[in-house]
Amino acid sequence: MVAVQSTMVPLGTEAPPFALPDPDGTTWTFDKVASQRGTLVAFLCNRCPYVRHIAVPLGAAVAGWRRRGLGVVGINSNDAQAYPDELPARMAENAAAWRWTFPYVSDPDQRAARGYGAACTPDFFLFDGDRRLVYRGRFDAARPGNGVPATGDELGAAVDAVLAGEEIEIGQLPSIGCNIKWKPGNEPPWFG
Repeated sequence: MVAVQSTMVPLGTEAPPFALPDPDGTTWTFDKVASQRGTLVAFLCNRCPYVRHIAVPLGAAVAGWRRRGLGVVGINSNDAQAYPDELPARMAENAAAWRWTFPYVSDPDQRAARGYGAACTPDFFLFDGDRRLVYRGRFDAARPGNGVPATGDELGAAVDAVLAGEEIEIGQLPSIGCNIKWKPGNEPPWFG
């Protein structure tokens, strides 16, 4: 496991389009998951301890955010051929165990991760109703072994502001997690 930080894509960046399958074969696009009030794109995976550490609190937080009108999608961009724990069947198992009620899709060609500038799992990108990036970075200060409870307070404050149509006041710190497991020859310039 290599721990890396978010690339901190410039605020105001427009949400890149994608069309990605979930484990059942349904294709999800940004348009299909997007909400007029705001949309969260989360790069996640099955095996990274950083994701596993926040998985259940993330599921609970997202359930509430979705009830309030936020669009949400989780994207797994890891190389599932090299890392079988990332196969779609395992994605479905973990999503159910973690009570994730949002679409959890695979990015087999890794174009979505490259398009969003995703570097790690977890890595969060929050867009406003105009599909402009207003928050990128971490869920909260919790990390495996640091004793800080996973509450989602930082991302939650950003979501609250977006849903209220307000400016985001909270500082934005990069997420830290396992590097995305890039296919050989597919590594982006920020990986290395």
